[in-house]
Amino acid sequence: MTATVNIEELRALIAAVLELEPEEVTDGAHFTDELDVDSLLMLEISTRVETAYGFPENAVVVSGARTLSELHAFLLSKLVGETPTGPVIRPRPLSDPAVRLFLFHHAGGSHLLYRGWAEHFPQDWELCLPEAPGRGQLRTVPLIDDCDLLVDYFHTAIAPLLDRPFGFFGHSMGAAIAYQLTHRLHHEEGPLPAWLGVSAYGAPRGEAGADGRPHLMSDAELRGWLRNVGGSTPQLLDDNAVWHQFAPVFRNDFKLLDTWAPPRTPEPLPVPLSVFGGSRDKLTGEDHLLSWKAYTTHFRGLERYEGGHFYLMNHQQPLAAAITAAIESATA
Repeated sequence: MTATVNIEELRALIAAVLELEPEEVTDGAHFTDELDVDSLLMLEISTRVETAYGFPENAVVVSGARTLSELHAFLLSKLVGETPTGPVIRPRPLSDPAVRLFLFHHAGGSHLLYRGWAEHFPQDWELCLPEAPGRGQLRTVPLIDDCDLLVDYFHTAIAPLLDRPFGFFGHSMGAAIAYQLTHRLHHEEGPLPAWLGVSAYGAPRGEAGADGRPHLMSDAELRGWLRNVGGSTPQLLDDNAVWHQFAPVFRNDFKLLDTWAPPRTPEPLPVPLSVFGGSRDKLTGEDHLLSWKAYTTHFRGLERYEGGHFYLMNHQQPLAAAITAAIESATA
């Protein structure tokens, strides 16, 4: 779940559901007695909170919170144990992990993509979830819309954690970042990941904007494009208040991808590389996924799962098993 819940944003979200001005939703106003919140409205509030902040289904309903103040306190209490230190969230910190696995998130997303993944990996592994600026606890940090600058940012953040075997896995935009970061480490003769996994993103094509330029689309066009290709959840795209909260992050991240000019003739990386994708992904076809073969000296193949661009949401356990097996093989 997100690293912080701002009470003013929560107030605005509830006010939008109730069709009130934010100032009418005071900290102590009783939901039922003063704000006329019935069970259906509470369910709607719960759904919007879950969408905006990544809380479990019906978290608000089951909390029993009677006021904005109580709800805010409840949501903050649920964040204990997942508070990040800087831009790298470690859901299960270990003092001496056998392996560190870095999981890079998608465009418009955050580390929440990997919520709950830690339980599917060996107990002596530490999962590290790099968070790009402009989201979660880093919401006040300026967004970065340049791929090389974001790689610089992550490189600085994770450098102290590369003191033991580690692997990279990235989904969609995260795949581009994981690859480029591996390329950077190789170029600088730094420690290399034992394994690189790329998901739902084809190999770089050597020119900026090869896949179109969604960051230049109008607001309506961008929402329609995302809806058509399955690039986000319907709850986010259909709700104006939620969309306008996240639209700048989407546009920033798509600009990063649209303007990234990867090396035209990259040297194959001396790192085992596995590719993953959804069988019904409208954004990335099988041929584009298989083109990663040219980018590694040890191609471990393509694994496809039932689903679209966000197939991984429904296949956490088998994906974790595949990643674990690949890294254990690479480090044996």
